Amino acid sequence: MGSLKMTGKAPCAALPESSCAYLLQELKMIWDEVGQEENERERILQEIEQECQEVYRRKVNSANMSRIQLHQALAESEAEFTNLLLSLGERSFPGRPEKMTGTLKEQLNSITPALQEMQMRKEARLKQFIEVQTEIQRIASEIAGRPENEAITVNQEDLSLKKLEEHQSELQRLKREKSDRLCKVEEYKVLIHNYAKIMGMDPSKILSNVHTSLLDGANDQQTKNISDDILNKLNTMVQQLKEEKNQRMDKLHSLGKALTKLWNILDTNMEERRPYGEIKIYSMTSGSSMLGPGSLTLETIQKIESEVQRLDHLKASKMKELFMIKQTEIKEICKKSHMDMPYQTEMNKIMDVIMSGDVDHDDLLKTMDEYIYKVKEEATSRKEIMDKVEKWMASCDEERWLEEYSRDERRYSISRGAHKHLKRAERARIIVNKIPGLVELLMAKTEIWEQEREKVFYYDELPLLAMLKDYMLTLKEKEEEKYRQWTQHKLQSSIKQRLQYQPWLKYYLEQQTSYYGSTT
Repeated sequence: MGSLKMTGKAPCAALPESSCAYLLQELKMIWDEVGQEENERERILQEIEQECQEVYRRKVNSANMSRIQLHQALAESEAEFTNLLLSLGERSFPGRPEKMTGTLKEQLNSITPALQEMQMRKEARLKQFIEVQTEIQRIASEIAGRPENEAITVNQEDLSLKKLEEHQSELQRLKREKSDRLCKVEEYKVLIHNYAKIMGMDPSKILSNVHTSLLDGANDQQTKNISDDILNKLNTMVQQLKEEKNQRMDKLHSLGKALTKLWNILDTNMEERRPYGEIKIYSMTSGSSMLGPGSLTLETIQKIESEVQRLDHLKASKMKELFMIKQTEIKEICKKSHMDMPYQTEMNKIMDVIMSGDVDHDDLLKTMDEYIYKVKEEATSRKEIMDKVEKWMASCDEERWLEEYSRDERRYSISRGAHKHLKRAERARIIVNKIPGLVELLMAKTEIWEQEREKVFYYDELPLLAMLKDYMLTLKEKEEEKYRQWTQHKLQSSIKQRLQYQPWLKYYLEQQTSYYGSTT
């Protein structure tokens, strides 16, 4: 839009009355007649120009918005058409123009018929999917043994013929599975009958515990249950029976080995072995093809188990004798090392097991040898401490003799062999003076031993460390008593000397002694 600035005069008759130039010219004439100032004229013209620009801009924006909406509608139609092609698995559609020409409205009108056709195709394809998936769900529900109450959900992002064929193939597979399951049920029933026959069980009772429809001769109107739950239960039952059969075979095999071993230990004759020859053959069979009806019944296993127990009781007397020899060896080691008897509870249990006959001869020897080894090892670890304990005990004997000698030294000095007593007393004093150091060393080594072993060092059922501490405490009390007696003796000697020269002091001390003695 050009500027509204007035640059010259133009005759009013030459311009249309509705044009902007005519109106502008008329406004100029009014201003000339009024005498409007030039500055005011410029301001008003600028306002008029600005208002015109705003009107034009609103119109342009409105037109641009319409164009954008057409572009968006066209893009959405093309995107929907493309999505329909992708969801239906088609590459192109003959009714759609290859190149879009013309105005936006013409382009939109040209794609609309093709879009409507594709929408109709999608609806038809969707119906096919719903029908196939509904049938799939129905058969799957029958196989799973659950009610058909789930809503059908179709993935509308993939409605291609390939996907439809996949669903149809799945439907055929389910139909075949439905017919195959009856065959699977029959297979399980045959296995259950075979296992039950070998182990002397009632197959009808086993099948009825799974489901009553599995019994032969059941109500014809009752549909045989072929759900996954029933098949799993049948499979579990077969596995349980198989495991039970294997356990019985393993037990029979183990009993057969135990029986043979007991026969050899006890030197059983062939006449006593003959009734169990067939059981021995079964115990050596690895598969079930050689097992006849009733070959793995509980009665058969209990029969050989009772025989093994009977022979075990005979063997127990021999095992007890061997056990007592080993136990005596352990007791001797403990007595020599002044140890508590270890593994007493365990050995009592072994004796109980021996009497019950539930222990193997080799296992018993190995266990007792391990106990003997551990006892010897502990005795070896105690040897250094025990040597010092014996030295301490001997020193204590010397200490007691020295105390007796000190109490009656005059008797020893006038008796026969007085010089020998004097030498022994000198030697005993040397030994007794070393006792505190020996006890401290012994306490240190005992503490180290207890920390390493994490147990208390017992000497004849008494804690050695506590014994040593008590001894040190007693020794300290003896030393204090000796010092008190020596001090008292020294004081008394000094007083006796003074009493010879001061009689009044003797009288005073006698009074004091009498008073304190009565108070005490």
